[in-house]
Amino acid sequence: MSITRRFSKMAVLFTIGLQAWTGCFSIPGNRYAAFYAQGGTMRHQIIELDCDYSRAGIGAPQQKATLHTYILDNSLEMQPFRRRPMVLICPGGGYEFTSFREGEHIAVRMNALGFQAAILKYSCKPAVFPAPQLEAAAAVALIRKNAAAWHIHPKKIIAAGFSAGGHLAASLGTLWNEPFLSELTGVKPALIRPNALLLCYPVITSGEFAHKGSFKALLAERHDELLESVSLEKRVTSDTPPAFIWHTVEDQLVPVENSMLFAQALRAKGVPFEMHLYQRGGHGLAAATEETANSLGWGIQEDCQGWIDLAGRWIRSL
Repeated sequence: MSITRRFSKMAVLFTIGLQAWTGCFSIPGNRYAAFYAQGGTMRHQIIELDCDYSRAGIGAPQQKATLHTYILDNSLEMQPFRRRPMVLICPGGGYEFTSFREGEHIAVRMNALGFQAAILKYSCKPAVFPAPQLEAAAAVALIRKNAAAWHIHPKKIIAAGFSAGGHLAASLGTLWNEPFLSELTGVKPALIRPNALLLCYPVITSGEFAHKGSFKALLAERHDELLESVSLEKRVTSDTPPAFIWHTVEDQLVPVENSMLFAQALRAKGVPFEMHLYQRGGHGLAAATEETANSLGWGIQEDCQGWIDLAGRWIRSL
């Protein structure tokens, strides 16, 4: 038998073996369809989070917190063992509600950048501190537990937040190793620590530049007692994760000093950060595009639309 005929015979046997492995014999005329069809679907789940609020001395919220996942599946056709960064999104709303404008569209944009995403619908007023913080910690622990199944890089879990949701994300970044949080969740501190923070016009300080409504909603009757302890520029340590921050100078609701104070605290502790300040634009821009504009058409700010791509580049560099 010639070398050419022997090689051809081996190629045929390999093809037959591949077809048998992928089940392609059952799909006439589309020999490799089954091979390529494996994977490649979006996993969208709504998962209720279980937290023991009684251990914190607070009542259970009226509605359970939920985690809404936007998980890109892997495919045999392209990088079947890929592990992606995960962006956990905490929408804003002054701790009174969670804004849809800062939720699903942001998750889809993160998917488009090649990242996994999840939205945390955390408890809001009348729920009080530390209910949202317990839920955020539970969400990060759940994500890390499912990192392999959800194709997530376990060291690239980013807590992202908008406005009051930025306060929640930054709370997790600064309080993750506080004994009270691990004791109340029953989870080791390392499992609830986000690897990075993505803060979009965040509520940070409870001092001179505070968004007072957020702290009144979060702290309720314990407002005066706990107010200083949740001023997060004072809680930054060298263990705080690196951060990407953006804000507008014209923000009249949550002054830009919130982001500046947090950045200054990060710098003082030697924590890496990247900050982008845009002159124009009000509070609550979300993606700053027509897609996330409110019902009156407000929220389109071309100057700020590049923040998502900048954040994506930063996340890829982690």
